[in-house]
Amino acid sequence: MSETSFEIRLKSSAAEIEACLIDILHDQPQAGEIARPAPLIAAMRHGVLNGGKRLRPFLVMESAALLGGDREAALRVGAALECVHSYSLVHDDLPAMDDDDLRRGQPTVHIAYGEANAILAGDSLLTLAFDIIASPETNLIDRQKTELVLALARASGIGGMAGGQALDLAAETSAPDEAAIVTLQAMKTGALIRFACEAGAIITASSPDERRLMRTYGETIGLAFQLADDLLDLTADAQTMGKATGKDAARGKGTLVSLRGQAWAERELARLVAEAETLLAPFGDRAEVLVQAARFVANRSH
Repeated sequence: MSETSFEIRLKSSAAEIEACLIDILHDQPQAGEIARPAPLIAAMRHGVLNGGKRLRPFLVMESAALLGGDREAALRVGAALECVHSYSLVHDDLPAMDDDDLRRGQPTVHIAYGEANAILAGDSLLTLAFDIIASPETNLIDRQKTELVLALARASGIGGMAGGQALDLAAETSAPDEAAIVTLQAMKTGALIRFACEAGAIITASSPDERRLMRTYGETIGLAFQLADDLLDLTADAQTMGKATGKDAARGKGTLVSLRGQAWAERELARLVAEAETLLAPFGDRAEVLVQAARFVANRSH
């Protein structure tokens, strides 16, 4: 599969996720809801329907496809994951966190709708994620849904993404060592990518060995994603990235790139891609999309 065909596949998946999220974020209250306030729905839509590669839901869908899963169920689980990811960005951009005015080339939610609405939009997107998984429209048995809810909660919460953000904030005043940086990044960034790949095995009720393999693959490309992100923060400009760059260095935050250097980071990215390919080798040619995904994560330019 060429890089061009991979990118076409990624864009096609992103369009499917976008359509699914548009369908979910409608104005009419669902059973058990009382009303959907228009300003809140507008802020949520601004936070989640603003483009992007939709890499995490793509990984859910492709991991499930590799293991023979239902595409529509994987699409909805991917949409749920994108809601969690988007909530984290909405909150990370707030003045009390990273204080960013720009996200994907557009005003951040708190700039467009105010801080209070941004907080509520993030809260609602996080809650909506678990609603989507538990919903009758997601065609999975209850055991699969509870396993997905548990895995996503663990990846999102204290010991995952939210905990990683807490460590990231602490790193502004007390520089972490290399081991602490690896832990921080595995939590803040890697945990949701790990979940995206493991979710495919949960959706398909795969064997424990296959679930562990997909989880390890997710951990590996999660490390690559953050390392590539740190390189881009050092080398790319804000127009290319659609957000401010160079902020980690400006705040004195340590990264593996700042500790080890650009040449080491590039070698490490190559090693991680090779590791991901080795993990997927038992699947043969069927895993080509996920092999290309590992390369894309490591070599992306924005």
